[in-house]
Amino acid sequence: METPESTGTEGAVDQPPSRRGRAHYFPDVTDEDWNDWRWQFRNRVTTLEELARHLSIPPGEWDLRQSVLQDFRMGITPYYLSLFDAGNQDDPLLKQVVPLREEYEHRDVGLEDPLGEEQFSPVPGITHRYPDRVLMVISNSCAIYCRYCTRKRIMYEDAVPEVEIDRMVDYIAKTKTVRDVVVSGGDPLNNSTPKLEKILAKLRAIPHLDMIRIGSRVPVAMPQRITDELCRMLEKYHPLWINVHFNHPNELTKEAAAACDKLLRAGIPLNNQSVLLKGVNDTLDTMKALVHGLLRMRVRPYYLYQCDPVRGTEHFRTTVQAGIDIIEGLRGHTSGLGVPTYVIDAPGGGGKVPVSPRYMLDYDREGGKVILRNFQGKVYEYFEPREVPSPVAVHARTDSGESHAAPKAEDPSAPVVGKSSWVHRGTSHKKDAEAQGS
Repeated sequence: METPESTGTEGAVDQPPSRRGRAHYFPDVTDEDWNDWRWQFRNRVTTLEELARHLSIPPGEWDLRQSVLQDFRMGITPYYLSLFDAGNQDDPLLKQVVPLREEYEHRDVGLEDPLGEEQFSPVPGITHRYPDRVLMVISNSCAIYCRYCTRKRIMYEDAVPEVEIDRMVDYIAKTKTVRDVVVSGGDPLNNSTPKLEKILAKLRAIPHLDMIRIGSRVPVAMPQRITDELCRMLEKYHPLWINVHFNHPNELTKEAAAACDKLLRAGIPLNNQSVLLKGVNDTLDTMKALVHGLLRMRVRPYYLYQCDPVRGTEHFRTTVQAGIDIIEGLRGHTSGLGVPTYVIDAPGGGGKVPVSPRYMLDYDREGGKVILRNFQGKVYEYFEPREVPSPVAVHARTDSGESHAAPKAEDPSAPVVGKSSWVHRGTSHKKDAEAQGS
């Protein structure tokens, strides 16, 4: 088991020895079981009793954490659990999936359906908010259950009936304006390969559907699921994209990188969607380490989401300024490929609204003048193009009032004012050769 990438705290005097990894948590599990995604899924930690075998739970918090699990289930794969530092209650991965006191304290704060998905649902499982694309929820289960999940209200692990999936497909087939579908859940990749293929085949048979996207946290939480068999199936249904969900550099393990590599080799572009979480990834150093690690894995940072106001997640939510500061610290200080679009999914169904630092300070549309600020804080003027008369239409006026076309340059070989003195290498070589020949 490869340990997560360095977080920069190794060797610190006040840090206890790290207790993490497969050897620490699951020393007796065979390689055959560990690398079997079905074993990982079946052996998820789903109760406090199971969790207490691996992590200490303060006695005074047992009842309140149990109360939290009555509202929203827990599920942690052995693989993901092995990434926790057992001695660190502030471990950024632990916070994402373990019910904590803060979730209990904020259990009455927030909304069940903050994005208003159900009010934009023409048939169960479909959210049609944008003109040309829809969201299709085909699963109510996940390999791990993130405490900040915007769909906490539907995570019951009941299989979505085939008749409901057929109704979703039928809606897309009848709605000719839809050219893009996001297949989500839960997690679509929790389905068996044959079941998932059946759904993809039905979608790909719709003539006006250009693109299929799958949203999945499986490469993060259960990378063993990304098998050769799965990849061979997926590559039959291009153009197909997958949006993955890495939140912290400690999730960028050797296993996760191998899973992403398999998908990429199957011709599937990978984009990453992170959620900005207080105490998890809300610092510039953490986010920079994350985006750099993603780029090394050939996964493009796509979105950074402001945490939705879901019930019980108030402790995860940051200020909007915190997100803007992170983008400010990335823009110009790392590759543009590594700067995600910071968005707020507008409550009530307004859709994703980009939020960014203010780089355009002023825009005079009539004067065609823009005042810009760059990543260093320096200010620049930019002038838009102005309409000028065509050279053919330019006339010179004589003293007598007559007009005639402006004279053309007598010598066509005369240099144009402002033309660079640089000579293309090939032209220079040609002239050198001619000179040598003479």
